[in-house]
Amino acid sequence: MNRDTMLIEADELLTKLGDKNLRIYDATIQFSSEDDAPTAAQLYAQAHIPGAAFFDHHAFADADSPFFLMAPAADALMAQVGQVGISADSEVVVYTSGILPCATRAWWLLRYAGVNNVRVLNGGLAAWEAAGGAVVKGETTYQAATFTGELRAEMFANKADVQAAMADGNTCTINALPAETYAGGHIGGSISNPVSAFMDAGKAFLPTAALAPLLAEEAKHERVITYCGGGIAATVNAMAHLMAGNANV
Repeated sequence: MNRDTMLIEADELLTKLGDKNLRIYDATIQFSSEDDAPTAAQLYAQAHIPGAAFFDHHAFADADSPFFLMAPAADALMAQVGQVGISADSEVVVYTSGILPCATRAWWLLRYAGVNNVRVLNGGLAAWEAAGGAVVKGETTYQAATFTGELRAEMFANKADVQAAMADGNTCTINALPAETYAGGHIGGSISNPVSAFMDAGKAFLPTAALAPLLAEEAKHERVITYCGGGIAATVNAMAHLMAGNANV
């Protein structure tokens, strides 16, 4: 796995519109707490890439968990992947009109479910428009498909894994939240490496050559576990490790 298999640039995506196997999803999350702020679905309806459907993160989460956007059980996840129109031969692109971690969470979950051909649009909707891509209003949906993937269980760590890592010198546990949040409380033994370090203006990944030095000390460990407040920011750090060639994340 490398940058080219994980990310797609806007100019390449422009050449793929109309491909019958292409599935594009706007995976924006609305973090604003303002009463009059539009929802993520409303932002999508106001402007999205032609042919793109809306990736509802809440539909890709465990509704019974008291915690925010936890990964659903395998059978529910597989069913939801198919419900949004993804099959085994789909080429999937996820993007966001907001910050990069919205799209990387979608990428991580789809890979976890066994989707093999999925990439993040680097730079999101802003990069698409800068490359001359049109935007449209309204809503697009794909016909439901049957999806049965091979779950990549190694992509998630559970509580027991993290507890074991606290005493394991071969595992590096990373807090992806801002340094001040880390200072206010963190998992014992974990280190701080804020997600902001890996992004250009919060929208795109830095070049791989710039990522690798930021991960050098962490990469000396046999295994890396990333975490944040809800499994969103941590996926950026995790993808950065994969791009840099550190596979056990």
